[in-house]
Amino acid sequence: MSATRAETAFLSYQRTIGLSTMEGRGFYYPADTAIGADEKLYVVSRSLEGDARGVRVTVCNPDSEYFGTFASSGEEDGQLIWPTAIDIDPDGRVFITDEYTNRISIFDTSGDFRSAWGVSGTEEGQLDGPSGLVLDGDNNVYVADHQNHRIQKFTSDGQFLLAFGSRGDGEGQLNLPWGMTIDGQGDLYVADWRNDRIQKFAPEGRFLATYGSPGRGDGQFHRPASVAVDPEGYMYVADWGNERVQVLDPSGAFVTKLRGEATDSVWALDFLRINVEEAEARARANLEPKMDFFDDDPHDESSHIEKYFWAPVSVKLDSAGRLYVTESNRHRIQIYQRG
Repeated sequence: MSATRAETAFLSYQRTIGLSTMEGRGFYYPADTAIGADEKLYVVSRSLEGDARGVRVTVCNPDSEYFGTFASSGEEDGQLIWPTAIDIDPDGRVFITDEYTNRISIFDTSGDFRSAWGVSGTEEGQLDGPSGLVLDGDNNVYVADHQNHRIQKFTSDGQFLLAFGSRGDGEGQLNLPWGMTIDGQGDLYVADWRNDRIQKFAPEGRFLATYGSPGRGDGQFHRPASVAVDPEGYMYVADWGNERVQVLDPSGAFVTKLRGEATDSVWALDFLRINVEEAEARARANLEPKMDFFDDDPHDESSHIEKYFWAPVSVKLDSAGRLYVTESNRHRIQIYQRG
């Protein structure tokens, strides 16, 4: 079976959500997406380093209905500087990590600030560049303590419970961990960013398995940023450095890969209907240029071909089996449906 047919059978492209804007309806260098119990999407935008514009959480749904934004750039309560990850608990509390302030901010789903916790440092319970964040079934919070090369577990109000991992490339060691997820058994999967692999741990931090290796081949990774696991145990990996998403089966064997198939979003079409001159220029543009690239770095191809992923930084799954791929550099989310 050809690769294209296999991809179509396993995952099919549905639609794109997004528009590059610094405020209001749209995203600006989004970092992560959380899915609420009501299927609303909470998309946290990071903006560019040094640019306060664009930092916010945009609330929408898979059909592109827009419900508003909350949060802003700054260091006060309810503000963010370098947001990295977002998750929602069953009570509707929205948790966001900030790797600049080394804290976790908590909002309700209406966007009202509730509390924050986190202390900078290297000791247990302290944080240095928190990146990934995921809540378990007991509302405990696992945080990828990026610069400390470890995972830490806290209660939802910030009380330290445990830490595991150390810098290195051995089993159970980590090098700049990023995104995380938890499967139906409570096991934790970590995108071990600098080690180019996914690692699996028991809830108490015991090493269980490792998947992938460095490279550009099938089943290999270059700086994976995020991982999601479906009820059958299939792993979906945002292979950030390779500008793609890969799927592995429960044993870690390669299943399929996606490069992106984006079409114009509803928000983009609304913009083009109003901005006629830009719509006409876009209609004349070649969005899939044939080019000779100097090396095999997929970044060059992604930066020139609009439909492809460009900086796929987050993957999430909803209860309907839809896969949401958040692309930072194109300010959008591509949605796929499991076949």
